[in-house]
Amino acid sequence: MTEIFGTCAPTFYAVREAFEANFARGQELGARFSLVRKGEVLVDLWAGFADRQRRRPFSDTTLTTIFSSTKAIAALLIARLVDAGKLDYGQTVASVWPEFAANGKAAITVEQAMSHQAGLSGFPDPMEPSLWFDWDAICTKLAAMAPLWPPGTASGYHPVTFGYIAGEIFRRVDGRTMGTALREDLAVPFGLDLWIGLPDAEHGRAADMQRPSGPAKFGEINEATRAAFLTPWSSVGGRGQAEWRRTEIPSANGHATALALARLFGALANDGWLDGEVILSPALIAEASRERIGGQDLVLPFEMSWGAGFMRNAPVKVWGPGEQTFGHSGWGGSCVFADPQTGLAGAYVMNRQSADLIGDHRPKALIEAAYGSL
Repeated sequence: MTEIFGTCAPTFYAVREAFEANFARGQELGARFSLVRKGEVLVDLWAGFADRQRRRPFSDTTLTTIFSSTKAIAALLIARLVDAGKLDYGQTVASVWPEFAANGKAAITVEQAMSHQAGLSGFPDPMEPSLWFDWDAICTKLAAMAPLWPPGTASGYHPVTFGYIAGEIFRRVDGRTMGTALREDLAVPFGLDLWIGLPDAEHGRAADMQRPSGPAKFGEINEATRAAFLTPWSSVGGRGQAEWRRTEIPSANGHATALALARLFGALANDGWLDGEVILSPALIAEASRERIGGQDLVLPFEMSWGAGFMRNAPVKVWGPGEQTFGHSGWGGSCVFADPQTGLAGAYVMNRQSADLIGDHRPKALIEAAYGSL
């Protein structure tokens, strides 16, 4: 039996049992699940190993790459600009980033870009995978690119490019990178172990990732899916793990603990309150998370509902029964969610990845147990 560490309120013991079961079935290497409600930590469990050799225990200080769950943090940072009156979801991207207007993109709004409607799911033409490490070069390519479908007509998930689009909008308005703003405005003031761009001094705490044993299932492949996921240059590569960890990619390489994520999104499930301060107004929580577009996604093989950067629980229902629940999932299984109806928020991180694109069965079992305990 794998030894389980952490705390679990007696009412939520079914969550601990589900967590233990994931390990007992051999489905985990290392993992952590945290659940909060109105500032109270209800569940915070971790177990396993942080390395593939099973020599380094997965602990309460282990950082895990959360891949696309990072997009939920990026969406929150954009929402805070809107809340401060510095940005409007309805204004065009080109109004803050003039070069973006090229090739038929002048009318694309911030909320369309944040909800994967811009038609820029990936680059169709060959490039070196290492180019992703050059922020300005990627933003120049995105600004010059013609959309792969008419913007605003459908969503098509932008797995990596989302971070550069959202991050450049943020930088043009705020003057800082998203990683710097996260650290200065949220992580340090509230004691949250969250990073976009991991300093070298923190690399020793990061868990090794064990890749999926099989490929993801994308269904029928089209140009948008191919550009997003299926070319040799569709993902970041070519410069090694250390460089990848330290580079800021607000769509893909956030590092976090489950507790930090759960506490942050606990605020969004609790009218914006985090440790006695409001980090986002209730009105903006509702505005950021409301549906911008729904229906069959052009890249993912699912019907999706997108807010302004947030993945909505309806219709996929991967984070319990809540119709208003929102958050994001990441490649391999990580997720973070907020449910304003119950005040519940949670996060799951792990270092053994599955091939599930959405709805990994491990966190789903934990979340179902949590809702069954309410």
